[in-house]
Amino acid sequence: MSRVDLNADMGESFGPWKMGDDASLLKIITSANIACGFHAGDPDVMAQTMALAAENGVGIGAHPGFPDLQGFGRRNMKVPHDSLRNLVRYQLGAARGMAAAVGTKVRHLKLHGALANMCSADIGMARACYQGALDVDPDIIIMVLAVTKQEEAVRDLGCRWVGEIFADRAYNDDGTLVDRSLPGAVIHDPEVAGPRILNMVREGAIITESGKRLETSIDTICLHGDGPTAVQIAGSVRKHLIDGGIEVTQFLR
Repeated sequence: MSRVDLNADMGESFGPWKMGDDASLLKIITSANIACGFHAGDPDVMAQTMALAAENGVGIGAHPGFPDLQGFGRRNMKVPHDSLRNLVRYQLGAARGMAAAVGTKVRHLKLHGALANMCSADIGMARACYQGALDVDPDIIIMVLAVTKQEEAVRDLGCRWVGEIFADRAYNDDGTLVDRSLPGAVIHDPEVAGPRILNMVREGAIITESGKRLETSIDTICLHGDGPTAVQIAGSVRKHLIDGGIEVTQFLR
């Protein structure tokens, strides 16, 4: 039987401002990428989300992004590589400290938003970010956008990694994500997302908007937590995978 992990970005609320239904998603997913306070989240939200993830048996990951609360980390920034390394070290360090305080641990790292998108096209930038994480924890598992420069970077570094695809995003032929500003870039219909992802997992390939197949290792599937139909999409994806004979469980690498 094939197996796959389901991950979601969460812990993105800030003070009294709430983002996403983390409690519901944590009953569906197997890995959680928790914001570290730079693009979203705060210390209280981080602690609460990590504790809730641990209660649900969900693997915990650090989710570092650009220092851009107003733009939710989705605006490109020009940052020197030395600063990028420190940016990731700082956020991973905070995540590891908070996890230890609530009796759990960080097992993986995934870049957020514009930082992730830029690293998917720039291998030097990706290497800087991942080296920063490995400096803090040489055994951490890096979650990368499959078939992009992110994957090239982790292969070069020789570290532990897993390949990720998105349940609710459309793909360009080079494996990058279609820009959010374009029509059809984000998939909101649960009845489209579920069968689409089952097909990709069975094929062992990303299927782009043009129908091109990009063969890759699909270890984990991202379910964004901030959309209006996020929980419904997550439920649909999980159900279609299980009904299709795919085991849904945490990645092992």
